[in-house]
Amino acid sequence: MESIAHIREDDKQIQTVEDHLLEVKELAESYGEKIGIRHIAGLAGMLHDLGKYTLEFKSYLLEAVNNPDQPPKKGSVDHSTAGGKLLYELLHTQETLRENMYKVFLSEVVGNAIISHHSYLHDFLDPELNSKYLNRVADKELSEFNLTKQCFFNRVISEKEFSLYVDQAAEELEEYLSRHPQDKWWEQLMFLTKYIFSSLIDADRTNTRLFEENNKFKETLDVNQLFQQYYQRLMKKIEFFKNQQNVNEKINVLRSQMSDRCDKFAERPSGIYTLSIPTGGGKTLASLRYALKHAKSYNKKHIIYVVPYTTIIEQNAEEVRTILEDDVNILEHHSNVIEDRKNDDESQDGMITTQQKLKLAKDNWDSPIVFTTLVQFLNVFYANGSRNIRRLHNLSESIIIFDEVQKVPVSCISLFNQAVNFLKNNSNSSILLCTATQPALDFVEHKLDITSDAEIIEDLDSVIQDFKRVEIVDNASYTSFTNDKIIDFLKKKALEVQSMLVVLNTKSVVKNLYNLLKETEWDIPIYHLSTSMCAAHRNIILKEIRDYLNKGKPIICVSTQLIEAGVDVSFDCVIRSLAGLDSIAQAAGRCNRHGEHSIQNVYVIDHEEENLSRLKEIKVGKQIAKQILVDIRGDHNAHGGDILSKQAMDRYFKEYYQILKSDLNYFIPKLDIEMTELLTSPRHLNNYHNAFQKKYNKSIELLITNSYRTAAENFRVIAQNTMPVIVPYGEGKEIIAELNSYRTIEDLSKLLKKAQQYTINLYDFEKDHLIKNDGIVSYLDGNVYALKDGGYNKEYGLVMENDNDLDSLVF
Repeated sequence: MESIAHIREDDKQIQTVEDHLLEVKELAESYGEKIGIRHIAGLAGMLHDLGKYTLEFKSYLLEAVNNPDQPPKKGSVDHSTAGGKLLYELLHTQETLRENMYKVFLSEVVGNAIISHHSYLHDFLDPELNSKYLNRVADKELSEFNLTKQCFFNRVISEKEFSLYVDQAAEELEEYLSRHPQDKWWEQLMFLTKYIFSSLIDADRTNTRLFEENNKFKETLDVNQLFQQYYQRLMKKIEFFKNQQNVNEKINVLRSQMSDRCDKFAERPSGIYTLSIPTGGGKTLASLRYALKHAKSYNKKHIIYVVPYTTIIEQNAEEVRTILEDDVNILEHHSNVIEDRKNDDESQDGMITTQQKLKLAKDNWDSPIVFTTLVQFLNVFYANGSRNIRRLHNLSESIIIFDEVQKVPVSCISLFNQAVNFLKNNSNSSILLCTATQPALDFVEHKLDITSDAEIIEDLDSVIQDFKRVEIVDNASYTSFTNDKIIDFLKKKALEVQSMLVVLNTKSVVKNLYNLLKETEWDIPIYHLSTSMCAAHRNIILKEIRDYLNKGKPIICVSTQLIEAGVDVSFDCVIRSLAGLDSIAQAAGRCNRHGEHSIQNVYVIDHEEENLSRLKEIKVGKQIAKQILVDIRGDHNAHGGDILSKQAMDRYFKEYYQILKSDLNYFIPKLDIEMTELLTSPRHLNNYHNAFQKKYNKSIELLITNSYRTAAENFRVIAQNTMPVIVPYGEGKEIIAELNSYRTIEDLSKLLKKAQQYTINLYDFEKDHLIKNDGIVSYLDGNVYALKDGGYNKEYGLVMENDNDLDSLVF
């Protein structure tokens, strides 16, 4: 029987199953080798499409290709179960458990990845006490299974060689687990399973794309040489700065010292380090200097910047591109344009449909330098679907720089810490936590494994004082403000300063203040910013704002918190609605940012019109910050006498996490369980396993009993469901027009990459409202959505009757 794995669209050439399995195995091995699990990953690669060795699949695929208008019934052939079933049959026995339990673990870890590679990892035990994993590998009957095994051992690898390969994989697994205490094994097995799944997904899709494009080999890049060139270019730029006239100005001297310190610190071994450069201290270049020096010293393959908002991705990426003189190898990943569907796409494998082309589009973070968001980072580890997790293996052998790390949502703290610990301890990655306001991530229950003597900056209190460019004025602990009162305040300040920024906590109050200001008779440009605007729109607004600021012309900007996280703007005066100390500090960083003037004022106010009932984290932060302000007003020496002191910040975060302690482990209300338990609880402590024992009076015949798919289905970085939608703004209109006219997978990849900057995310109620009013159109077989004209404007972005107050992290 001639086997068929895929049939190329343009010339109908066949890729055999054995060619596909061996090529995917080779790619998966290269991904696994990065963390010492070459054979574990290779095992998944060589077995994943084993079920294509059947007459049933061959007939199914030929019929689908020859009769595209009347394809066979979807889901009529299962080809992903066979590989997992073979491992279960060979390794998952009582005899093997007695002789080598690591082989039993191996069958579960690799088997789950294999049977899931067209959807998402299965639950070993779900809330209904069923094992979807066992249903597939143990219970499901495959009519041609004996033929499948015969073809595999005759055409891919002999039984003897396969047995030796499994032995090597089991040895790797034993070594992997031996690095950790036994009570941590289930956490490590969860991450290992996800890493194998990531390697398999990327290897499978990369090989399929190469075959479809008629390319034999995956392109390779000498990253070590590239990082060496980058470092030389960066140092050339730094030398240029040192010869400028203003080099001896105090703030520039301090920035130079911070940069030099990062260069020296980069010689230390990989670990988790903190870079607490005060706002305006040149964090981007200092962290880049650390990363490039460390990369070339320790053979790292990627530098990944993780930022809280898409607002600053383009700004930072452009700054890095200019310095490194490279427009090709720096990737900006703003958002997922495609909604990652939950349905299984196994029925389309082998054919090149629209959905398959979307799946094969290059989206795996294999660039030398990547800029992405905190939401995307967390989705890689915990979100449902295969698009996000495909990127996980490329986080290994990397330097990962978290910019404004204090923006990690409280509900995701434990999950974030566990993921970062995995990258440090198992993936040969180095982590840099950058912020002026370091959160106490080693204070919580699931602690971050921060390296000893982790802080790069010496004598932090003195550095904070040296960088002081603003005075925080307390207008919040004894009075309250309305938007009308803010306008009166702005009118008085306009007599003293040229530029003013107002940062408020909710989108509705921001929009209301903006409209009230427009109604006044001031002859001053007034700007509005919020996440209702796509990234390209916000960047254009910010460019106009910077032009006014650089020319010293009068301007007022009203914004939500998105402007605080690293946006390089400098106003004469900032008014910040009371929130957490970290938010106040970040807002202060938008005032007198480069020390252009003597000490300027940042006014903290308590805005009585803000509804924080659905914004628990802001509400709690506001309460603690207000008490600290009250303390300082009563005693000028309290908390170091400064609301932005290290003492005040330490007290703030410890109290903040203590109050929100019950929220740190991502609680899932409808299941009455924490996500950390679903993912990492040992079998004997697993609630579902204990309930299974009680119900059936026996233990389930599995070593791993965690619920990976249930956890993923219930994970949202932002609590409310959102859907990406392309907006008809600027080039977004052209992108929407081109969605149905692309030619190749490469064309589609480029188009979707470009579309990221013209995408916003709709909450469910917004999506439902727009669908009801015919405001959305779908493209690419319902995989991509776009707003119709009229649903977006140049002032507010998304046009909705009722504004949503949530202005959280942007995809």
